Amino acid sequence: MTYAQLKEKPKKLLAFTGLTREEFETLLNAFSQLSRRQAESTQQGKPRQRKPGGGRKAKLRLAEDQLLFILFYLKTYPLQEVMSELFGLEVSKVNEWIHRLLPLVRDALDELGVLPERDAQAFAKAQAKRRTGREVIIDGTERRRQRPKNPEKQTLYYSGKKKSHTDKNLVIAERKTCRVSYLSQTYAGTAHDKKIADHEQISYAQDTLLYQDTGFQGYQPQVADIRQPKKASRAGAHSG
Repeated sequence: MTYAQLKEKPKKLLAFTGLTREEFETLLNAFSQLSRRQAESTQQGKPRQRKPGGGRKAKLRLAEDQLLFILFYLKTYPLQEVMSELFGLEVSKVNEWIHRLLPLVRDALDELGVLPERDAQAFAKAQAKRRTGREVIIDGTERRRQRPKNPEKQTLYYSGKKKSHTDKNLVIAERKTCRVSYLSQTYAGTAHDKKIADHEQISYAQDTLLYQDTGFQGYQPQVADIRQPKKASRAGAHSG
């Protein structure tokens, strides 16, 4: 699978990477520059072992294919054996590429200024920098993880919602742009949304309008207003 095969297929590109072609190529520009800088700094001061063009040719030679590889991994979180088949790599090489490219894509996102805030106490300041960040939605997200072998850890990470073992994070997204502006630390799948929010102690800009679901019942941070749907009573549900 290569970027050349997908760039004219917007639905597939979006499904595989979570990005449109325009977004992909904006990220690719920053990613390519960082990749070149990394290669130059690694080679600097070291004598060349081969003539230019010598040695084995990398399967992920092009920057756009490297970015496609790591975004596909982050978007779908497949087994490394699946990555091996799709990208024509040995399984051991898949692992090497993942560890090599993850810091690059993170730094590229940081350079573009689109990484979510991770410091709960600094979130209010991050909101102040963006005009669109006053109406926000908070929610919990879960992603599957390998089933732990330890029985105690199996219980800890088992999610009743997903019927599987998961890791959990809270995210805060801007209501108008859908941009994720805050990402919490990672918790076990059994953790309750409201308890995570209390533990994170997120600071908000005072004029924030916060939307939350009933999983945050009782969560009352210092904001201008909170919008939350009311739980229907059993009597109301039967009578409706």
